[in-house]
Amino acid sequence: MLRTATSPREALLSALRRESGRSVPFDIALCPAQRTLFTAEFGTDDYAEVWGVPHRRLAAPFEQRAVDFGPWHEALPDGTRVDAWGIGHAPSRDGSHFTRLVHPLRAARRVEDIASYPMPSAMGPAATAELGERVRALHERGLAAVVSVAPVGGTVFWPAYKLRGMENLLCDLHLAPDLARCLLDRVTRLTTVQAERAASTGADILHLADDLGTQHSTYVSPEMFRSWIKPRLATVIRAAKHAKPDILVHFHSDGAVFPFIPDFIEIGVDVLNPIQPECMDPLRVKHEYGDRLSLSGCIGTQTTMPYGSPSDVRDAVRMACDRLGRDGGLWLAPTHLVEPEVPWDNVLAFVETAREYAVATTVRRTT
Repeated sequence: MLRTATSPREALLSALRRESGRSVPFDIALCPAQRTLFTAEFGTDDYAEVWGVPHRRLAAPFEQRAVDFGPWHEALPDGTRVDAWGIGHAPSRDGSHFTRLVHPLRAARRVEDIASYPMPSAMGPAATAELGERVRALHERGLAAVVSVAPVGGTVFWPAYKLRGMENLLCDLHLAPDLARCLLDRVTRLTTVQAERAASTGADILHLADDLGTQHSTYVSPEMFRSWIKPRLATVIRAAKHAKPDILVHFHSDGAVFPFIPDFIEIGVDVLNPIQPECMDPLRVKHEYGDRLSLSGCIGTQTTMPYGSPSDVRDAVRMACDRLGRDGGLWLAPTHLVEPEVPWDNVLAFVETAREYAVATTVRRTT
C-alpha cells in the first residue's frame, strides 16, 4: 500500500530508509563568506528556512568546566582561540572555516599524561531535557532533528588526533599503543554516553563523524581500522540504537573510504556522507551497497561547485537525483561546506535544481 508523506520530516526519513524514490531531500551548508552573500540577497541569514531544508541540525552540548589550559600550551599564535577541549585554533587567512590546530597533548610521553588530561563531561539531565524540547519543537514544525555527537568535528578518531596531533596519533598506533589506547578509550567513553543521551531525546538522525580517508586512500589500513577504530565506533552506535532503535546513524568521513564501507554497514551506519566524487564513484557505492546504505552528499566541492558553470552544477544535480535517488537512499548535498571560492550563481543553481526534485510528492510502502 502507498501512503503520501505528510511533512518534510517524513519525506526525509522515508528517503533515507529507502522506502520511497519519488523525491530527493537535500542539504547545504554555507561558510561565513557565503552566508554574507545569502543575507545580502534575502535579507535574513536563515538559509535553511528560506530554501526549505527538511531538517535542522542540533549539537549535543558537552558539560564544560573552567580549565586553565596554559600548562599544555607554551606559546600560541596571535588570535588563537582555545576551545573547551584545550585545542588551540589559530585563525585562517582566507575566510574559510578552517583553522590551524595547536594540539595540547602533542608532548605527552606517559599514559598518565593522557589519563589526567581534563576533558569535558557528557551532557547532564538538564541539558538532555532541553535538547529534547528542541527536538520536539522541530517535530511540531514537521522538520527532522539531526543531532550531532561530533565534538571538535569527530567522534572517536578526530578528537583523539586533534588532542594529540595526527602524526603523533598514527605513530602511537604502531609504536606506543598504550598511549593510543588510553586516549581513544577516554574519547570513546565520553562520546558513547553522549550518543546514548542524544538518542534518548527522540532525535531522528544521529550525526557522527571521523575523517578516515585521504584523496586517494585511507589513513590507516583496514586491519588497523578494524583493530582500533571500528570497535569504538560500534560501541557509540550500539549505545545510541539501544536508547532509540529506529534512530538513523549518519556518518561523515571525507576521502577514499570505499574499503571501509562493509564495516560501516556492519556496525550500524545507515547513511554515509559525503561520497566525494573526486575520491569515490557514487554510482559504484550505490550499485554495491545501495540496498543497505543511503548516500549523503555526492556533489563535488573540489570540482563542480567551485570550477563548473551553473549549467554543470544543474547537470550534476540531475544526474545524481536520477541515477542515485530513483529508489530512495539519497540525501543530496555538496560534499562539504560551500567555501568562498564557489561562485554564488553555482550555489543558486544547486539549490534551484535540488528543489525541483525535493518538491515531488513522496509515497512509501506501508503494511
